[in-house]
Amino acid sequence: MTKLAQLLFSGVAVGSLYGLVALGFVVIFRASRVFNFAHGSLLLLGAYLTYGFHRQLGIPFFAALGLAALTAAVAGLAIERLVLRRMVGQPVFAVIMITIGLAVVIDALVVWRWGAERLSLGDPWGLTTFRWGGVRVAALDLARLVATGTVLAAYWLFCRFSALGVAMRATASDQEAAVASGIDVRRVFAVCWAIAAAMATVAGVLLASGARGVDPMLSSVALGAFPALVLGGVESPPGAVVGGIVLGVVEVLAAGYLPGWLPGALGADAHTVVPYLVLLGVLMVRPSGLFGDHEQARL
Repeated sequence: MTKLAQLLFSGVAVGSLYGLVALGFVVIFRASRVFNFAHGSLLLLGAYLTYGFHRQLGIPFFAALGLAALTAAVAGLAIERLVLRRMVGQPVFAVIMITIGLAVVIDALVVWRWGAERLSLGDPWGLTTFRWGGVRVAALDLARLVATGTVLAAYWLFCRFSALGVAMRATASDQEAAVASGIDVRRVFAVCWAIAAAMATVAGVLLASGARGVDPMLSSVALGAFPALVLGGVESPPGAVVGGIVLGVVEVLAAGYLPGWLPGALGADAHTVVPYLVLLGVLMVRPSGLFGDHEQARL
């Protein structure tokens, strides 16, 4: 039972990080119906900005994180205003290709500025652990759980009670109706990019904390969040987090038990496949995801 509890806690912590990354995808997709393939690069940029502010300029860690999130939000705003706004009305495929191009540019700029070597972020959690009921709890895992819950709650409150948040919800529901109601949809798009970039910064810092460090491969974690995004429903913020936690738990449990059940190469690598099998199984029953709106179309 102790091993199971340990694996469950670790799985929830890993899954919450997947969910936080997926949440950034949802914010932009709900407004513009476009998958932002530059989200992983914004995650990378936010982590390196935190490193620069904290390790290079000596700013306290949490102040550096806040400043990095603000800087990334401004970068996201600028990307929408200067690049993507010109693509309004263009085919979705063209906009997706633009986001892929942006990812390449951002990654190249990060490597040019900070190099390709792995760097220590200097986070306050490090490798600190403690025991709770026989389960070894990493301070970093707690930080991931608290951060994901805080970001999701803040996003919900913003969408529920602020005028701009209501405009975002209206735009996500029906863009044409939002325009007819006098909502500045382009402003909504820009704000969504800024929010997603700030979320990506938090996710990037949590991913790079501890022994992981910051390196250019950090952006690839966004691809790992795609199954969580699809599982939860591409338009559901809570679904993104729940989908991430489900897949995180499944992945960690598979890594903990399958090598003993399936010895050999298959057992060692099976944990990377199992989440996708779960995803396929769920989508066969609910093609729109766990929290997605179920729509039927006649072909």
